[in-house]
Formats: sequence, C-alpha cells, structure tokens
Amino acid sequence: MARKHAILSASSAHRWMACTPSARLEEPLPDTSSVYAEEGTLAHDLAELELSRRLERIPAKEYHAQLAKIQNHDLYSAEMPDYVSLFVNYVMEQYTEARTRSKDAVIFLEERLDFSRWVPEGFGAGDCIILSDGVMEIIDFKYGKGVEVEAPKNAQMMLYALGAYEAFGYIFGVDTVRMTIHQPRIGNVSTWEIPLDELLEWAENELKPKAELAWAGEGDFAPGDWCRFCKVRNRCKARAEAMTEVPSAFEYKRPELLDVEDIAELLHQVDAIEAWAKDIKDFALVQARDHGVKFPGWKLVEGRSIRRYTDPDKVEEILRAAKYRVKDIFKTELIGISAMEKLLGKKKFKELLEDQGLVEKSQGKPVLVVETDKRPELNSAAADFDL
Repeated sequence: MARKHAILSASSAHRWMACTPSARLEEPLPDTSSVYAEEGTLAHDLAELELSRRLERIPAKEYHAQLAKIQNHDLYSAEMPDYVSLFVNYVMEQYTEARTRSKDAVIFLEERLDFSRWVPEGFGAGDCIILSDGVMEIIDFKYGKGVEVEAPKNAQMMLYALGAYEAFGYIFGVDTVRMTIHQPRIGNVSTWEIPLDELLEWAENELKPKAELAWAGEGDFAPGDWCRFCKVRNRCKARAEAMTEVPSAFEYKRPELLDVEDIAELLHQVDAIEAWAKDIKDFALVQARDHGVKFPGWKLVEGRSIRRYTDPDKVEEILRAAKYRVKDIFKTELIGISAMEKLLGKKKFKELLEDQGLVEKSQGKPVLVVETDKRPELNSAAADFDL
C-alpha cells in the first residue's frame, strides 16, 4: 500500500510534541529516503504478504506473484524472511490468544488510521490491530536495528491506538489498550498497557493542545534527542545555541581544571554535540558541492585520493606471469560474521555454524553510558582520577 505522511505524523509525534514549531519549519522541505528506510518498507510489504497468507486472505497465485516481486528487489536478502517470520509468528500468537478471549476477535493489517479528532489532519497506518472483548492491541513492526524503541508512553503508538479506537472501538467494549513494538533484528519486543480512559485523557489534555500549537507553527523551540531526524536539524538556531552554550555552572567555577563531577555533567552533552557537529559539516559539504554555495572563509577542494585496481584479473595475470606467488599477492579470508549470516540466512547460519560451536561471542569492550541504561554495571576496581 502507498505510505504517505501527514504534516503532524504519528512517526514524528515525539518531535513535534516536544518542539511544536518544528513541524511547520520542516514542511517546505522535501521528504528524503535512505537505503535503510527502503529496506524497512520492503520488509513491511513481506510481513503484510505473509500475514495475509497465514490468515487465508490472499489467493495462492497472487501470493506467489507478490512474493517473487519482493524477492527480486535489490534490497531483499536471505535473512529478511527469517526476521519477518519472527514478527509474523508473534502476531499470529497474539491473534490466537485474542480468539481464546473472544471467538469473534478481529485482526486488521496495514489499516489507515485517522486521529484528526485530536491532531489536525492526523492520520497514519497501523501494521496490525487486534480487537477482542475488552482489549485492543496495536502491534508495530520495526525492521531497523539502529535504535531500540520502547512502547511505554510512545507517542507514535498512542496515536495509532487513538486512530484504531476511532475506527473500531465500537465493535467491542474496549477497556484496555495494549501497544507492542516488535524489532526482531535486535530481539526487542516491548509491550505497554494503558486503560482506555487514561489514553483518552492524555489525548485531550496533552496531545490536543500541543498538536494545535504545532499546526499553527507556534510554541517554543526545544532542542533534544528528537532532533535526530528533523529536516532542519542542521540549520536550527535553537539547536546551535543549545550546543554551543557553556553551562552556567562552569562560567565562574574555579579552579581552572574540570573535576570528576564537571566531566560527568559534560558527558551528557557529548553525543548530542558530536551529532550536531556532523550534521553541520555534512550539510555544508552538500551545499558547497551540489549547489555551489560559498561559505565565507571556506572553500571546496579535492580530498585525498585512493588508489584502486581497474582490472584485478589483469593485475593477477601480469603478476603471476612475472613469477610472483599467489599467497603473496592474495589475502584470502572468510567474510565477516554479519555478512555471513546475511548470506546464509539466520536459520542456516545457526544450523551450519553456531550449532557446531564455530561461532563465539567475545566479551564487549567497556563503554561509559548514562545511569539509566538497561545494561548491568560492570564490577571493576576504581581507577585513580588525577587532575
């Protein structure tokens, strides 16, 4: 199905609710895509197709025709059906459970959801909606593995739930709304439940006022981690001011060297500053290279060149004729673990390699993260901190 986005879309709700003027500021800019987004769309298409087959909603001939089209796509890989099947199996398990509560339970796939009662022109597409007596479940499939997404208080999921309630809530007496995010590539299944009346209260008292501000392009700019996918993140003055502002706690503090507490405070800002700096550099390069923009004090030059073979086979022929040994001119090794798993597919990879003890997972190197990170703390000897 075609996937279009509203100005105040569910997928960007966490951003325009936190920074209400951002939606209108982004509006004139064209939508952009990426290989990862296109791969995700293909995985969604495959998931919808496989669920339609399992639910006997598609003729075999049509199923095989659509499957062949997906398999012929450049972004299709051997591992994709393995991960998609994890999501499909989960959905079918939840649907089976719902039918134990009510024999009249219903399931909807890739349904257009309208939540414009609370968000002007608000709509989106729900991957899976299951309704049974008293319970409405929203299941969202996320194929990406870059960021783990949690269901609790997830604005996107709550908007989908509101749209589903508007469309189907009258079918069954809904008391509980269950929202699940399924990320099979990182083993993340996050579920959150909320009473319907609490969801509706949130919609009226928090969502609706912020949506009205966002629709009007009003409110205060508020930089934060939601800037990551904002179209104007590389030109936003509020973000630049936040990234370049010296925390007031350090303005008059002495002595001149930072102590442990100072560095602990600054560590919270490092990742955000690095991301902002990269956004600025990438944007400036594209503008100078592709649009001829001149930045005062800067110029576009040719970067470091990299040598490469134009005809590797011919190079081999010449070197072997010159009596060079193959073991000297070749470095042969297995492809990496991720590439191998992608080549074989998850099931074959486990059967041929993991189950034979040919793959091991080494202990990861220690990293410093915020205290709220879910990973357990390492037990290590305290190191001296000399300033």
